Amino acid sequence: MERSSTSTAPKDAAAVILIRPDTDPNNPEVFWVKRSDKLAFLGGFHAFPGGQIDADDASVDVRNAPNPETAAMICGAARELFEELGVLAVRGGETLTKGQRVSLLDDLESRRMSWSALLHHYNLHLDADDFTYVGRWVTPPFNARRFDTWFFLVKCPAKQEPQVIAGELASGEWLTASDAYSRWLRDEVVAVPPTLHALQMLAAGMTPDLVDRFLSLRHARGEVARQITFRPNYFCFPVRTPTRPPATHTCCYLVHNAKELLIFDPGSPYEEEQQALAECVDEMIAAGRKVREIILTHHHPDHVGGVNVLKAHLGGNVTVAAHRETAKILSDVQVDRFIEDGEIIKLDGEPQLQLQAMHTPGHARGHLCFHDAQRGVLITGDNIVGFGSVLIDPADGNMRDYLNSLERMRSLPGLSVLFGGHGPAVATPYQKIGEYISHRLDREQKILEAVQNGITDPKDIVAHVYTDVNPKAYAMAERAVLAHLEKLREDGKVG
Repeated sequence: MERSSTSTAPKDAAAVILIRPDTDPNNPEVFWVKRSDKLAFLGGFHAFPGGQIDADDASVDVRNAPNPETAAMICGAARELFEELGVLAVRGGETLTKGQRVSLLDDLESRRMSWSALLHHYNLHLDADDFTYVGRWVTPPFNARRFDTWFFLVKCPAKQEPQVIAGELASGEWLTASDAYSRWLRDEVVAVPPTLHALQMLAAGMTPDLVDRFLSLRHARGEVARQITFRPNYFCFPVRTPTRPPATHTCCYLVHNAKELLIFDPGSPYEEEQQALAECVDEMIAAGRKVREIILTHHHPDHVGGVNVLKAHLGGNVTVAAHRETAKILSDVQVDRFIEDGEIIKLDGEPQLQLQAMHTPGHARGHLCFHDAQRGVLITGDNIVGFGSVLIDPADGNMRDYLNSLERMRSLPGLSVLFGGHGPAVATPYQKIGEYISHRLDREQKILEAVQNGITDPKDIVAHVYTDVNPKAYAMAERAVLAHLEKLREDGKVG
C-alpha cells in the first residue's frame, strides 16, 4: 500500500471571542455559535465566529498594529465578525444606527463594496488596541482542511447585539464561559480544543494575567496538538499511517476514566509515531490509569500497524481484542480475545463508561463499532470517516453488508457524535449516515443504468458513472463498482 504522508497546508484564518460589555469579570459572558450542519469543516460544532483571511484583508490599515501580519489577521477577524454576526468592531462605528449597519452589511454581502472600500467610504477604521491576541491554533494534519487560526478577545461594542446571519452559522447565544464549558462536560455539544481552552481560561476570571494563561499552553502558540479531545473521556491521537489518500493519518482513540484506559486502533508502523503514542499512554498510566485492552475495529494495516510495538512497550501482558473474523485474517498480530456482537465493555472507576460492541461488516468482515449510549458516542472505525467516502473492496468488503450496517447505526437512538477511523469527529451523525446511504444507493442506481445501456466493463462503468472523481482514484472506484455489481447480481437485477 502506498505511503500517505503529505498533509494539506493550513490556510490563514482568524476568530473572535466576543465578550459581553459590563460582564462579570469573574465569569464573563461570551457569544458562541453553532456551525451549520451543512459545513464541510466542523459542521455542527460549537465554536467562535471567524473564518479564512481574504487577500483584501492585507490592504486595510489597522492603527497601532505591530506588523502587517497582525494587521491582516485583525482585519480578517473584524470582517468575519461583521459578516457572521453583524457586529461592527471598528472606530467610528458608534455613530451608525442599527439600520445603517444593516445597509453596510448588505453592501458587503452583495459585493457592491469590498470590506476595505466600505471602511474607507464610511470613514471607519480598525484599531489593534480593540483586539487582544490570545493564541494561534493550527488544525492537526489528520484533517483534510486545515487552518492556522489567530484568536482575539473583543468586547462587543455598545448598543450592538450579535445576530446570526443565515449561512455558515445555525445559531448563537450569550452565556457565561463556565456554563458553556459545563454544557460540553454534560455531552450536550461538540467542540474543538481551542474553544474549550478559551472557555476554561475565561471561566477562571478576566484577571491581569489572562493573556499569559491563554498562551501558557504550547498548542495556543502554534504547536500542533497530538491529542485532540472532542468529548470528555474520549480523545483522539492521530498517527501517520500508510493509509489511502486523501487521508494521511489513522485516528487512535483513547477512552478513559480515572482508573482504566481502552486503546482503539494503534495503527502506525512508523517508529516516531509509535513512540509518540507510547509516551501519551505512559502519561495516562502515570496519572493512575491501567490499560484495560487494545481493541481493533478491523484488520486493515493502517489500523493494526502499531499493535505489537505498543503491546511490547506495555510489558506484553495487555490483551488485544477484536472480532473473530478479524483474528482469522491477521497473521502478524495475535488477537487474545474475541469480541462478540452485543458485548458490553465496562470501565471500572469514575465516571462509569460502558460501550456496546456492534458487529458491522461491509468494509471488512470482522468490522466492529462501539456505542456509548449514555454519551451518544459511536466509534465507527472505517464504516464512517470524518471526510470522504469509504471503499468497499471485494472479497473482504460486501456492499449489502455495508448498507445493512449503516442502517443499523442509523437506528441507534440519541447519537450526538461519530468518531471515525480517519479525520475529525462528526457532530451531525444522522445526517452523515444518511448521506452515506444516499451516496451508495445513488451510485448503485447509476451503475445499474449503465449496465442496462450496455456498459458492462468495470473500467468503462467508472468512466461513465464516477465523473465527479479524480482520475487518480479510478482504480479504487473500479473496486467499488465490483462490489455494487456483486450486490446487483444477488438482487437479480443484472446477469
